[in-house]
Order: sequence, then structure tokens, then C-alpha cells
Amino acid sequence: MEPNRYFYPRLIDSLQGYDKARFKADLYSGVTVGVIALPLAIAFAIASGAKPEAGIFTAIIAGFIISAFGGSRVQVGGPTGAFIVIVYGIILQYGYVNLLICTVMAGIMLLMMGLLRMGSLIKFFPRPLVTGFTSGIAVLIILSQVTLILGTLLVSLFNLPVETIGTRFGGIPQTLPSLSIPPFEFSTLHFLMAPAMTIALLGAIESLLSASVADGMIDDKHDPNQELMAQGLANMVTPFFGGLPATGAIARTAVNVRSGATSPISGIVHALTLLIIVLVAAPMAKHIPLATLSGILLIVGLNMGEWESFTTMHRYPKSDSAVLMATFLLTVIIDLTVAVEVGMFIAIFTFIQRITALTHVSIEDESTHDDDEERAVLRKDVPEGVVIYRVFGALFFGAADKLETVLLESKSDPDVLILKMHEVISMDASALHTLEHLFNTLRKRGKHLILCGPHTQPYFLMHQAGFFERVGRENVVATVERALFRAKALLNLSETA
Repeated sequence: MEPNRYFYPRLIDSLQGYDKARFKADLYSGVTVGVIALPLAIAFAIASGAKPEAGIFTAIIAGFIISAFGGSRVQVGGPTGAFIVIVYGIILQYGYVNLLICTVMAGIMLLMMGLLRMGSLIKFFPRPLVTGFTSGIAVLIILSQVTLILGTLLVSLFNLPVETIGTRFGGIPQTLPSLSIPPFEFSTLHFLMAPAMTIALLGAIESLLSASVADGMIDDKHDPNQELMAQGLANMVTPFFGGLPATGAIARTAVNVRSGATSPISGIVHALTLLIIVLVAAPMAKHIPLATLSGILLIVGLNMGEWESFTTMHRYPKSDSAVLMATFLLTVIIDLTVAVEVGMFIAIFTFIQRITALTHVSIEDESTHDDDEERAVLRKDVPEGVVIYRVFGALFFGAADKLETVLLESKSDPDVLILKMHEVISMDASALHTLEHLFNTLRKRGKHLILCGPHTQPYFLMHQAGFFERVGRENVVATVERALFRAKALLNLSETA
């Protein structure tokens, strides 16, 4: 794989050295996944409020595109259970035509995410958030089928006729749909932006999560940006054939791997298998009872939820538990978009709190130092009027106020303040502003600031901002010994002045 290329499907590498034995393995795994995908595609479509053929067409077209152009060797794409609640809500609120438009818009977003190399950013979604909304969607899938279960019980008790795909939808067409451009108006596009972003976000997370799971199963590494571009293309094309949103399917991908898949050819075979079934055996599908599909969805929901996380979350930080529970409950009670937004806010807020707690500013003297050599230096070489502060951690907007404590404590009027910055790994503009304020305050009092050993990122930030010129480059040194030497020089200058 050549990750520096902007569009480089994994299929290209996989075909190098491709032989008959690998084709047999891909053929077997592709047919196996195709047979399994048929009832799932039908069930997902019906549960989403669409016709059964919409799910099959999505599995065929999107499945082919995702395998042919994706960044994973074994990823299988198509309609998934995670989209059921989202798609159903969009159809209910905006109608099926607008769902198609939303899907195209989401596809464009996914394609742009891939082109802008944003695939690696998905890893910043915390695991509790992903677990929370995945389990929440699973609960909604299960709840959506309980009416159907009760109806089946009534059918059994009173010997009522069983509803099938044929009686509800009239069966499944034996041909693929023709190309059709959904009608839309530019004035309605801004209303569809939010649901389109929801589809794109969920599609990106689920597809890359599925590809990561597959990596672990085959000891490989997918190209996340190429995968996003393939997902984008798939979602841009399928709506023109009446299809639903598509993404990488974890369950079908896992079956594909366990069946011996070696390349994207297996995913292409899966799509072609579904096509053959539609062209040959579509009339038989009308006899499938809807209750059977409900049972399939219940199993999907039960397998989809990461229930063990709820029983073990007491072992983890309370902040992670809060993200998981908030995302889970909001997904079930309100919707996925709100759940992800609130979950991300909680995760970011608690992350800032944790990083802030790790940042310390303290007086440095011989009693606080472990290094014998430096302790000796501090014991004998720190002249009167010089104070050394040790700064540890990341200095950013959440922790910048800890530098303010230096301002308050410096009212004891040290003539020279040394900030030891060897252990400051990162710094942002807020912290730099506070440092500027500290410098200006000291200068107004006729005092001096020396920076000792700034790390790489803080060094370049201060350099680019021109701070070194203001503080004086001679007052930026590498070691404590050099800082004390400079401090003595400043004190001598002050005395003679």
C-alpha cells in the first residue's frame, strides 16, 4: 500500500501475486457472506421504513464500491443496523426522497473527509462514547421489534394469517432499478444538513471501527482515508438507485474473515452473489415471514450492544462512565446527534480537567529535587533575590491560571524569577499570553524573567510569537546552571545601576 497517494484502493495491492488458491478462498467467503447478507439487508430496510429491495440494492451496489475502492483488505459494506433508527427518523420527518438527498450529501462529506486526510481523527472519539451510542442503537432496534413480537404471539394464539414480504410489499423485483435522480430544491438543503452530518459521522465511525476490528483479525492495517473515500463514493451512488445509507458492516466483515477472505475480491463476490440471488430467486423471497426478519433484528441488536461495558464500568474512571451513560441514555431517549454532541462535550471537559490536574507550578529548591548534582547547585549557587519555579505538564487554556499563581507569589519581589520549563511538553496561546503578562508585570517593577530549558513545542511557539525578542534571547538558557549565571549577571548590573 502507498499511503501517500490520494486515491489508492487496497484492491491494487491485493491483486499482486493473486493466484487460484486465493481466488477459491475469496469465492467461498464471498458467497458465504452474500447468503448471510440477504436476510439482513431485507430486515434493515423494512425496519428503517423502506421497501425490502432498497436494502438489497444497497448491499449490492454499495458493497461492490466499498470493496473495490476501499482501504481495507477484507471490509464488507452495505446497510447496517446502526442506521435503522437514523433512517427511520429521517423518512418519518422528511420523506424518502429527502433521505436519498441526505445520503448523497453524507457521501460527499465522507469523500471530503477522506480527501482532507481526516481518517485518523476518528480515533479521537473516546471508546465509552462509541460504546454508549452503539448500545443505545441496539436497544432501539430491539424495542422496535417488540410490537411485531406481540403481534406474532396474537397470530399464534388466534390462528391469524401470518404477514409476509409478499403480503406487505408484494415481493421483491427481479431486476435492478434504473438510474433515477431524486428531485430536490436548494431551499430545502439547509434543513437536511444536520441529518446528513449524522449519517456521515455515524458512517465514518462505524466503517473505521469495523476496519480496525478486521485489522486485528488478520494482522493488517487499513488506510482510513481511502476507506472514507470509498464509503463516500458508495453513499453518493446508491441513492440514485433508491438505496439506503451504507457503511462497513462489522458482523459481515467478521464472517468474511472467518470464512477465509484474502482480498477485496471476496467483498465483490458477496455483492455479485446478492445480484444473482435477486435475478434468479427473488420471487421466493415474498414468502419470508416478517416475524422471521424481526427475530433476525433482535439477534442483531443483542449482538450489537456492548452490554459487558455496563457491568464493568465501575472499574473505570467516573468520567468515562458518565460519557458512556449519557451517550447511551440520550441515544435511546432523544437521538444520536444530541447523544454524540453531549458525549463529546463531557469527554472533552473531563479530559481538560485531567490534564489540568497533571500540570503543576511549584518553587524549586534543594528540598524538592531528587538529582544530587542539581540539588548541590541549588544549595550553594542560588543568590538572594532569585526564585526558581518548576513548571510540569501541559500549559494550555485549562491550566494557564496556574501561572497566575506565580504572579501572586512573586509579590514577595524577587529580583529575578527563573521558570524551569524542561518538563513542559506542550503550550498554547492562552499560556503564552499569561507568560507575557508575567513578564510585563515583572518588567514594570524593574525585575527580570529567565526561561530555563523550554521544550521543543513551547520553544517554537515562543519563537514564532516573537516572545524571545521581548524577553531577551540572553534570558533563554538551557540549564539551571546557565540560568543562575545569567541571574547573577543581572543582579550585578542592577547593583551597579
